[in-house]
Amino acid sequence: MISVAIDGPAGAGKSTLARRLAANLGYIYVDTGAMYRSIGLYALRAGKDPRDNEAVNALLPEIELRLDSIEGEQHIYLKDEDVSTAIRTEEAGMAASAVGANPAVRAFLLDLQRNMAKTQNVLMDGRDIGTVVLPHATVKIFLTATPEARATRRWKEYQAKGINTPYEEVLADVKQRDYQDTHRAAAPLRQAEDAVLLDTSELNFEQSLDAMKEIIAQKVAG
Repeated sequence: MISVAIDGPAGAGKSTLARRLAANLGYIYVDTGAMYRSIGLYALRAGKDPRDNEAVNALLPEIELRLDSIEGEQHIYLKDEDVSTAIRTEEAGMAASAVGANPAVRAFLLDLQRNMAKTQNVLMDGRDIGTVVLPHATVKIFLTATPEARATRRWKEYQAKGINTPYEEVLADVKQRDYQDTHRAAAPLRQAEDAVLLDTSELNFEQSLDAMKEIIAQKVAG
């Protein structure tokens, strides 16, 4: 089985690029960030602070998480509810970063993620795929861009959706996520030693996609 691990900070375009790559390559796309967002959302809905590990851990036995592919698009379910849209808020993103620092949550999701890679060709993105989840991945890419470039992309996405969040607020959120993700005790965000670094600050979507295809082709061939 071929596994592609894509890591990088929030807003680097991992999910969007990974979805298109997986569709082009015929691999299964696994959005690990959506899993953490779902657990963060579950905690918020339960009235718990996502940073309170004990409170979140008490919820884990009742969380039923399921991934499904509908017309090539990944959907994520909490029990029978499709939460694919509900998890895409800024609040759910911050909650995901908080629960992502919780060792019990990481252990809860680790087996699920690894089992997916055992039975099919997968393309998985997140914060610690190449370092922790799939340390023996066929291909590892560390996708990054400057905080300003990432904030601009996210701000434009919000504008397109009619969400009028000030750019300064989006940039502050990006920097806050970076700090949380790189300073957490459990599996902090870092580039795996054998990962290929790809900075997309000056690249558009198609250029970024082509660069990733080239990296994968070289690694799989080699």
